[in-house]
Amino acid sequence: MLNNNTVRFRTGAFSVAVIVLFSIFAADLFRIQIIHSDDYKNQRVAFSHSDTTIVASRGEILDCNGKKLVTNKQVNSVVFNGSYFPRVDEQEQRNEIILSLIKLFEKYEVEWNDWLPLYLDDKGQVQFMPDREADIKILKSKSILYLNDYATAQNCFDEIKTKFKLEEYSDEDALKIASVCCSLKRIVFSTTNPYTFADDVPVELASAIKENSGFYVGVEINVDTARQYLDGTIAPHIIGVTGALNAEEYEQKKQEYEEAVSDENLSTQEQTVLNLRAYSMNDEIGKFGLESAMETYLRGTNGVERTITDSAGNKSTEVLVAPVQGYTVVLTINADLQLATQEALGRFIAKNRDNAAIPAVGSAVVMDVNTGAVLACATYPSYNLTSYYDDYNELAKDKSSPLWNRALQSTYEPGSTFKLSVALAGLEEGVIDKNTSVFCNQIYDFFKDTHFKCLHKHGYIDVEEALNQSCNIFFYETGRLLGINKMNDYCTRLGLGQKTGVEINESSGVLASIEYRQAHGGTWYPGDTVQAAIGQSDNLFTPIQLCNYVATIANGGTRYKAHFVKSVKSADYTETILENTPVVLNKTGISKESIDTVKEGMKRLGARLSSFEGLPVAVAAKTGTAESKAKVNGQIESGLNGFMVSFAPADKPEIAVCVAIENLSSGSATAELVADIYKAYYGTESEINTSQNCNTILD
Repeated sequence: MLNNNTVRFRTGAFSVAVIVLFSIFAADLFRIQIIHSDDYKNQRVAFSHSDTTIVASRGEILDCNGKKLVTNKQVNSVVFNGSYFPRVDEQEQRNEIILSLIKLFEKYEVEWNDWLPLYLDDKGQVQFMPDREADIKILKSKSILYLNDYATAQNCFDEIKTKFKLEEYSDEDALKIASVCCSLKRIVFSTTNPYTFADDVPVELASAIKENSGFYVGVEINVDTARQYLDGTIAPHIIGVTGALNAEEYEQKKQEYEEAVSDENLSTQEQTVLNLRAYSMNDEIGKFGLESAMETYLRGTNGVERTITDSAGNKSTEVLVAPVQGYTVVLTINADLQLATQEALGRFIAKNRDNAAIPAVGSAVVMDVNTGAVLACATYPSYNLTSYYDDYNELAKDKSSPLWNRALQSTYEPGSTFKLSVALAGLEEGVIDKNTSVFCNQIYDFFKDTHFKCLHKHGYIDVEEALNQSCNIFFYETGRLLGINKMNDYCTRLGLGQKTGVEINESSGVLASIEYRQAHGGTWYPGDTVQAAIGQSDNLFTPIQLCNYVATIANGGTRYKAHFVKSVKSADYTETILENTPVVLNKTGISKESIDTVKEGMKRLGARLSSFEGLPVAVAAKTGTAESKAKVNGQIESGLNGFMVSFAPADKPEIAVCVAIENLSSGSATAELVADIYKAYYGTESEINTSQNCNTILD
């Protein structure tokens, strides 16, 4: 039995414990209600949250000296925010907002993103738009209308009116509203996936929308970025454009993303970055040129913005992840030289076109012979990147094909420029030497049944003078002695009939051969070998290929991979992501003696061309002329293509220049154009102007 002292002790201890416990509760209550009341209030009232993508700016494109060719400008975009825009079960309100917006845009004469591949014809009948098969398929798919493949345009429209409650609207207005409604379905519009109704909206229109924000619920004006050009005429075929993702591109990017995220070895951070870089149907993508080729680098990493809704319906936003701008791509192109080359090309073609019935077109390429870096690459006629989409229909219809990249994709018989490779092959194989003399009486009569001609009677002529005078007889004989296979061995080493390796699309061309002829159902005759030896037969090469070919000769026999990208850097230039050091594709193995002999023939030609007088450097050159035919208005028109491959300085080569002009009287005439390009690079004798090599401002 417990005594009184024990009872009193236990009672006191219990009382103290109770007091301590309540003191702790009181202190915690004070901390919650007084000290951290705001924090807990926010937690209490928070009801829900949604995350929205913040689109990152695209990387810039600079020339080799750091001059900004492509940057970003701020534009106002009209965007539907899924956190505020009426829900699917509020379709009538959606329709009212959408139609009002469209009418407002029509009032200001501003375009909006009209996707629907349906239109009303002159009779008021609904039709599918031509050349929109991919979009029509999406429209009928289960993600939008869920109709059979054989559904007509009218079937689609009937389903649209029912699905989006458009029965009370005119057909014209219903189609306009439906375009937006279908687009919302197409991109899977949600709080996490906003819809861009219009891009690059003028300030006045943006202000009108803001002033009526009470009506335009969920319609926001976002400050986005759009491509801006230093000068949209500079190298448009090389730089390229961006544009909205089409259905095929989206599916491809979606598949690439799914494959990437399926990697079980991905870290959490890598998974997050992949998610932020994933494409949505609203995104822009490089369509062609370097904008497409360098898409991985130029595309930024998106950010995330969170919208928080409290129990009273109040909303607030905060940035969870800041967007990261894409990398800066630095080109090998020299903007000043590029512009000068384009202008010289245009002037020359306008002045020297031979047959007015055939479109006047051409191209020019300038390359560093010791690295393969392309310093200028021009095509004429051309276009302006700034107005590319506005001008597209007219450009596409133009018979001179200004959208076509002639420097990289057009292939030509090279004419006498090909003789350089035959001379090298003959010298290396020993069928001729530096002193070998061939008699030219203007007729090559080795074959009894077929005779081939030269333009002049040269008498006895050696290889250096044969290159200078472009004697066909000398190279007919050299080609015959070599045979097509030996000849082609050296042509292959020099890169003819092969892609140069540039980052954007180029043609591989054709190196005439027995195999190629037979593969196309033809027969190779002995006469084809001598024809091939002067750059005819089946030989077809691109201008950039010919430039790389002469650059290989100029530097002593090393063929470099041609390239337009110098480096890739972080947006603030502090970090180098990629540095394009020269890549050797192959060493030809051709002796210095043979190359020097060929160079001497080229120097002789360069020295006697009056157009090169006044240049501060000596030029080594070889001309070429080839016949061409074109069908114009149902008739076959004949013309000549003129070429020149060259390098300078002749004794210590730095750059190579190739020009290819269609519809020209002769290759020799191109010397005027080539001289203008060298003047743009080196200046003239009267100008103390050192070469404009790309500096290392960004290295």
